[in-house]
Amino acid sequence: MVQSPTLADSINTSNSYPFDRDRFDSSVMKTYGRFPIAIEKGSGCRLWDTDGKEYLDFVAGIATCTLGHAHPALIEAVTKQIKKLHHVSNLYYIPEQGQLAEWLVNNSCGDKVFFCNSGAEANEAAIKLVRKYAHTYLDKVEDPIILTAKASFHGRTLATITATGQEKYQKGFGPLPAGFAYVPYNDITAIENAVTDLDEGTLSRVVGIMIEPLQGEGGVRPGDLEYFLKLRKICDENQILLVFDEVQVGVGRTGKLWGYENLGVEPDIFTSAKGLAGGIPIGAMICKDSCAAFEPGNHASTFGGNPFACASAMAVLQTLENEGILQNVQARGEQLRVRLRAIVNKYSSLFTEVRGWGLINGMELNADIELTSIDLVKAAMEEGLLLAPAGTKVLRFVPPLIVSPEEVDQAADILEKAIEQIANQ
Repeated sequence: MVQSPTLADSINTSNSYPFDRDRFDSSVMKTYGRFPIAIEKGSGCRLWDTDGKEYLDFVAGIATCTLGHAHPALIEAVTKQIKKLHHVSNLYYIPEQGQLAEWLVNNSCGDKVFFCNSGAEANEAAIKLVRKYAHTYLDKVEDPIILTAKASFHGRTLATITATGQEKYQKGFGPLPAGFAYVPYNDITAIENAVTDLDEGTLSRVVGIMIEPLQGEGGVRPGDLEYFLKLRKICDENQILLVFDEVQVGVGRTGKLWGYENLGVEPDIFTSAKGLAGGIPIGAMICKDSCAAFEPGNHASTFGGNPFACASAMAVLQTLENEGILQNVQARGEQLRVRLRAIVNKYSSLFTEVRGWGLINGMELNADIELTSIDLVKAAMEEGLLLAPAGTKVLRFVPPLIVSPEEVDQAADILEKAIEQIANQ
């Protein structure tokens, strides 16, 4: 008699369960337009697909794999912690969570930390905190508004896509939550006008401004120093909480630990996720005591701040601190921009500029040509370099923060080869 396969029989190792794209697509919801490669393993700044092809990784899980792949410090931390305790609940004190929160507070402008699992959740927590603060401490604010920037990106929950100033992310998900308004990025006059226009008599409705120190998905656009200095002043004068979305630029990505350090101002609230645990899911919302309005029962997360994620984050942060990685980010970022600017000058009909901080950089294509960032991503991929788009006309470079001088040069060489082939077609 033939026995039916059990669940255990159907769960095979990768060696006996070869990747099949059609089989994958038959079960996984198509929420991504995936490139046609399947990644099997990684080491440092290198990845290998299921066919054995090697790639130089300048995507890093979209600015997430801070220490690259299979870093010894992260391996040691996750191995040690999974053998000890991986999850309990925030019903109890979690020592690893307390250690991580203390490190974040001691190394930032914040005083209190709320832990969650992603950037969207961290931004959701920030939005809730702004509203809670407004309803608790500001007089007669019944319909508070948070200003965000056009071309921003803050996440995929209903509140965070509404906060995101790009209609393409909102289409098909109405009705969207109320309480958001949008202004152009780096335009202080637009902020001043919005605060005035949204007032109701003597009642100010704008209670928060949520903004990225550098817009990532919006085309790798750094914030202007003067703009942010004036923004801080406007918030101080109008009892507005200033919220920085540091999900992509935080944890050393810009060459400084936090993005706000590039701008000479401190936010009241900022969020972190992506690079915080080097690829292990975690998110954090950090705020000053002056606006820490949450009380027990106001907000929560089952998985947020669990021992496993927090131990992983501590390994990443201590490695950043002890191994001079911020200095590497600064040096490799400048090296990369020099190489990319040389390419822009050589192919001036294709490109307009290079911009960025540290190891988050964008290379903008000429708006008047048909060539897109996706075209270049595909061409570079064929040559063994992984890059990511930041909109249709910006090529994004976000390698692991441990990237070497040789790897930066290799990436530029591969990119130039791919561009040359396109230019000669």
